[in-house]
Amino acid sequence: MAAWLADTIMESGAPGPGTELQSEGTEPEIAILFIGVSLLLGVISRQLFSGTRVPYTVALLILGIGLGALEYGTSLGLGTLGASIRMWSHINPNLILFVFLPALLFESSFALEIHQIKRCIVQMLLLAGPGVLISTFCLAVVHRFIFPYGWNWSTCLLLGGLLSATDPVAVVALLKELGASKKLSTIVEGEALMNDGVAIVVFKLFFQMVLGQHFTPGAIIKFFSQVALGAVALGLGLGLVTVLWIGRVFNDAIIEITLTFTASYMAFFIAEQEAEVSGVLTVMTVGLFFAAFARTAFTGESQQSMHHFWEMIAYIANTLIFILSGTVIAESILQSQSSIQGKDWGYLVLLYVAVQLSRFVVVVVLFPGLRYFGYGLDWKEGVILIWAGLRGAVALSLSLSVAQVSESESAGYTLISRRTENQFVFFTGGVVFLTLIINGSTTQFLLKALRMDHTSETKALVLEYVRHEMYEKALESFQELGEDEDLGPAEWATVCKYVTVLAHQGEVRPPTHPHEGSATGEQNRMLILQDTRIRFLNGVQAAYWEMLDEGRITRTSATLLMQSVDESLDQVARHEPVTDWNGLKPYVHFPHYLKWRSSSLLPHRLLSYFSVVRLELGCYIAAAFLRAHRQARRQLREFIGESEIADLVIKESEDAELEPRRFLEDVRLLFPQVLRVIKTKQVTYAVLIRLSHYVKSLEESGLLEEKETNHLHHMVQVDLKKLQRKPPMVQMQSAEEVLSNQPFFGALPSQVQKSLTSAAKECMILRENPLYTEESKADGIYLVANGSVKWTRQKCTGRQLLHPTFPHGTTLGLYECLTGRPRLCTVVADSVAMCYFIDISRLMSILSPSNPALENFFWQESALVVAKLVLPQVFENITMQELRTLVAERSDMRTYIRGETVELEIGKTGILLEGFLKQEGKDDVVGAPAGFVSNPESLVAGKDVLSSRTSSIIPQSTFYQVEARSRVLFIDFHPSPSTPPLLHLNPPRKALSMSESAGLMRFGSKYTGSWRSSEGGPKSGDDIASHSASYSAIAMQLSLYGSRKIPSALLPRRESRVGRNRRSCYVSPEIQSYPAIAGQQFSSAYTLKPTVPEVKVRERKVRSDGNLVGGPSPQSWPRQIVRTGSWATSVDSEGEDDHTVVEINSPSKLFSSNHPTG
Repeated sequence: MAAWLADTIMESGAPGPGTELQSEGTEPEIAILFIGVSLLLGVISRQLFSGTRVPYTVALLILGIGLGALEYGTSLGLGTLGASIRMWSHINPNLILFVFLPALLFESSFALEIHQIKRCIVQMLLLAGPGVLISTFCLAVVHRFIFPYGWNWSTCLLLGGLLSATDPVAVVALLKELGASKKLSTIVEGEALMNDGVAIVVFKLFFQMVLGQHFTPGAIIKFFSQVALGAVALGLGLGLVTVLWIGRVFNDAIIEITLTFTASYMAFFIAEQEAEVSGVLTVMTVGLFFAAFARTAFTGESQQSMHHFWEMIAYIANTLIFILSGTVIAESILQSQSSIQGKDWGYLVLLYVAVQLSRFVVVVVLFPGLRYFGYGLDWKEGVILIWAGLRGAVALSLSLSVAQVSESESAGYTLISRRTENQFVFFTGGVVFLTLIINGSTTQFLLKALRMDHTSETKALVLEYVRHEMYEKALESFQELGEDEDLGPAEWATVCKYVTVLAHQGEVRPPTHPHEGSATGEQNRMLILQDTRIRFLNGVQAAYWEMLDEGRITRTSATLLMQSVDESLDQVARHEPVTDWNGLKPYVHFPHYLKWRSSSLLPHRLLSYFSVVRLELGCYIAAAFLRAHRQARRQLREFIGESEIADLVIKESEDAELEPRRFLEDVRLLFPQVLRVIKTKQVTYAVLIRLSHYVKSLEESGLLEEKETNHLHHMVQVDLKKLQRKPPMVQMQSAEEVLSNQPFFGALPSQVQKSLTSAAKECMILRENPLYTEESKADGIYLVANGSVKWTRQKCTGRQLLHPTFPHGTTLGLYECLTGRPRLCTVVADSVAMCYFIDISRLMSILSPSNPALENFFWQESALVVAKLVLPQVFENITMQELRTLVAERSDMRTYIRGETVELEIGKTGILLEGFLKQEGKDDVVGAPAGFVSNPESLVAGKDVLSSRTSSIIPQSTFYQVEARSRVLFIDFHPSPSTPPLLHLNPPRKALSMSESAGLMRFGSKYTGSWRSSEGGPKSGDDIASHSASYSAIAMQLSLYGSRKIPSALLPRRESRVGRNRRSCYVSPEIQSYPAIAGQQFSSAYTLKPTVPEVKVRERKVRSDGNLVGGPSPQSWPRQIVRTGSWATSVDSEGEDDHTVVEINSPSKLFSSNHPTG
């Protein structure tokens, strides 16, 4: 469009400024004088009228008219300054647009808040689209039927379109000075930006029609679509390229500012000259794109530099363009006296009234839509919207373009006479002058008359409260600084004279709390609550900016966080509670495509990448939300103090923290590596920033020279750039890696793992979703790889636990698969849990009689869950890692046949996995699964009793009769001989740390040694126990460290005893005693009444593997055994060999010596 206008002007043969200058012998460099004088006048006006009711832009326009009048209306002129004014007055009108508009449009659009734009976009489109067309038609009707100039419809529409452009330069400058509301400023400013672009497009269309071209309705629609939509597409493309480029720039404000400046001018030039679309809409789109996606790219000093640069550019451009507009208006009026008659001044006033009426018609016709969409619009805001329709430099430049079209170029077309051209400039300049002088000067009075600038009572009380706090701070400062050991004291009276809050110290009254000093009433209370919420959310948003500067959050997360605050502010304006978390919920959750990780149809690496990206974003948002709200609550409490309303806002904030905390806990359980990488990035960035500040402080103190500072600063910047370009990445484990690190699965032999890997089905269970329910059929096991689950039992007769959960690493359902029982409990996900399901048929197929050690390991693993279920009070405070360590280190699994006697030694706990037992002297029969503990009432604490182990242990054992073949796992809670004796049954204990529980492990000596009896021959039971213990040791290692590779620093040290070739095992004192259950011997899922008939026991002999052989009857087996070695010591064991044990040919491992002595 601009290319066509420039060609038209150049072909018109109008004398350019160069011709006049050459004839007068004026040098071109004097053009700089106008710039200098204009900026000087602007500085004087800004300084003189600062704080007054005179708008800065109106003052500049009047000064420009005065300069033009002195140059063109007097015979003497202004000399060299006058020559410079003439150079600028004769400048090509398109050059005015190309020089000033890109910077002003970009600065205005970039300063807009994208959230406000999204809410008001429909209102702005209504005013800029249908509004311009309505205004153009109304003004054309006035020109056609009221003005006596005989213009045709094309000429009337041309002037109507020219005067319909509300100038963004004038409107934005006025609203910034008057401090209008953010909603109204956004609507008016956004409409002015769009309106300007649409009006130029309308002007171009009618200008071509005036010159004789014809357009069909279809051609008109196509023309508008191409020019408008093409401009938006071009702006999006250029904005995207520039934003991506800025993303590759690190901490270089000069490059970033230059890129934004270049983008604005190149966008306008390419749009107008090459693409032939609207340059105004293109630059506006680029600016809005920057506001939406690049605002967080400028932080710290770069943000301040960017702000100051564009503020300075806008100030210089506004100053020059308004003074230049004034000189052009003065010239057009004074130089066209022959064409302008007295009646034209009256028609100018009439045209000004018609412009205001057309604006009124536009707002009234579109008011239903303006009131319905976006933030809505009330009648007061509608009045301001009508009155704020200022015209400025854009309309004036377009009128000058018409004036430069000569009659010779219009030959053969509808002619524009010279008088018509002068009238166009006269009327346009007059309307610009009147709107700026009348509307611009009286808008603030209209705001006051409508009470739209009224400060609410709540804000007034807050200001009074802050003023009193300032008085207190001033007093503290004077007390701190008023006395100097070198210079002496300061004069209090003089200080009070210059400090306003101290000068009025007599007027300072006791502070009135802003929440208590206002009038009572529910409506007033709602206003105070609304004001407090707004201040709280502003504090949250400020905390986000601070975290962005500190590198705690990414640019993407910062944009989303600040957008959520903007949305919550909109809701607070409607008296709704603080709900900024609602806008963040869609970004803080586990991606649903995690359940496809096990699918072979999608690439695992691709799914892992998107999962990590989404989880990282969610963690950044959740952590920043929690931190910002904590900071805002603290600041609000410090500012407001104790208040019922402040407590309500703080309660709303605390309630909103539940979901982000739960999400971070879920991620910590399911994907801890994500949080680790995020924290690593934050710490690395913080360390580098502190180093940068340290180097800067050394330079400021004079300890470093500039060259040294530059060298060190460059070193830190290189590290920061490396952190930004190549940050640490989260490595997501594959399904095979996760399974191999699961304690149960990873402890299995490699060939067994290979056979089960293909059968393992990965599944992600969302929070509160069940894995299985109680009494349902057991169809397989669940390996909890990440996350946690919680269990409930309907048959639980004891007290319910506060946190009945199983952590990651637990094997669920194994006991039911081994026994064929239904599920013992209901298990639901306590967090998002990643599990692997293995079918029962595939699982049981790996068990065979040839590998009894593997079956023993299965039973040991199943006992972990059973122990938590049947003895919850005993194992409540024992973590799964500690329980696994106990089972691996200090447990013994034994099988019994009917008729045998089971001895439960003091300090031990038994888990009945199979069969039925009956305690001696009682009639109740207890069936598996059940748990039983030794009787705590018989344990007497004291030095005299505990001095003899034989007298304190053996007499207190509890005996049970085996009613059917049974399998029992004994866990030894008795302290090791190397630890002090028990003094309390229930001492307070804390959970074992990782390093403390590592002391329970003895890798190598206990599990991999060759165990032999006193006779030296290997025993089959020994081999089974050894292999089973090896499996348990590996599972314990995986549970503690998550890997089969143990850090060398965590390996326990071995110490040899003097005189004995035995190794000591240090047991942490924290595990010496566990809570006992007073008065309760059994905890069983199945309790049988003594109605079971007696069955005569046939004499038989059972090997340790459970197979029957010939032998004596159970009645002939001894009831009490005195053992030596590390398990029990007789009274007279002194001097005997530690390896001497008593061997009984019994199937019970209780009576077989398969325990290592060292």
